[in-house]
Amino acid sequence: MGKAGAARKLASAAAYGGGGLSLLGGALYGVLRVEAKVARKAIGRLDRDPPDSTGWYGRGRPGPAIKLALLGDSSAAGYGVDRVEETPGAMLASGLAERADRRVHLREFAKVGARSSDLAGQVDRTLPIEPHVAVILIGVNDVTHQVLPSASVRQLSEAVRRLREAGVAVVVGTCPDLGTIKPIAPPLKQVARTWSRRLAAAQTIAVLEAGGRTVSLGSILGPEFAAAPALLFGPDQFHPSADGYRSLAAVLLPSTMAALDLVPDDEAQPEAFRGEGVLPVAAAAVQAVNNPGTELDGTEVGGARRGVRGLWVELRHRRRHPPTEGEAPDDEDEERVEAGGAAGSA
Repeated sequence: MGKAGAARKLASAAAYGGGGLSLLGGALYGVLRVEAKVARKAIGRLDRDPPDSTGWYGRGRPGPAIKLALLGDSSAAGYGVDRVEETPGAMLASGLAERADRRVHLREFAKVGARSSDLAGQVDRTLPIEPHVAVILIGVNDVTHQVLPSASVRQLSEAVRRLREAGVAVVVGTCPDLGTIKPIAPPLKQVARTWSRRLAAAQTIAVLEAGGRTVSLGSILGPEFAAAPALLFGPDQFHPSADGYRSLAAVLLPSTMAALDLVPDDEAQPEAFRGEGVLPVAAAAVQAVNNPGTELDGTEVGGARRGVRGLWVELRHRRRHPPTEGEAPDDEDEERVEAGGAAGSA
């Protein structure tokens, strides 16, 4: 079975309740269970939670404000940094405020250790604030805790579906490549790489089917980190450092702006010379996993959302902007600031 077929099969198993275990095989699953315990012990856990990035960003910029929700696990929460300005939430909200020239109100719901099964509760807390866009980072803990891929993909799909039905734009950073993590030794390294990449491809298909868009994050724990581990990895050699989180925010920012219809006119259409175009969903998902930073979003061909090989998907390599320095959120009283309005207007 080809990679696209494997990803399609796993996403289908998630949708229809199948196990999905056969994609890696029972023997490899057993290896992962044993070796993951060793890796988790080596990684350890800090005795403090990351700073909460919830608050207002873009002091002095005009309204109406963009409301941004951040869901997911420790990579969304900013595990390992000491200052709120160093969290991915603060960097993403600061960058969005600068590029859109708007106030941004961020609510962070991400929790250290969260798995895809925790998204339901995070969505419950997100919906009442009626955000314009939700950014989700999830999947690493599903791999390290041996959650069946079909189950984690199904839980992510349901979270995206609920948000989209409420009118919230959704951007999902898919599971990064765990084969590059230093505390993970062979043979777990090879298993983790296979598992995480196939999970990312299946996440991609499920998210797109549910109406969200995805950004592949292999580079966040991949080539860029492998080239400069001391700079981009934190003390546990598993989670990003402040510079690593800045790289993460830089990858997510262009797609978050696209989800809000805030991209410049000259970036509105795919550009063939940048390797952008339209593909069937499974082929696009595999290509995205192999090319970190790739954004995928559903589109139409000849007025139809689907072809003979499934959903049509627009593949983009968004231009990255120079990293924005994160700012601390304002302590401004929310009741005195207008948070409403259409995010894509003005």
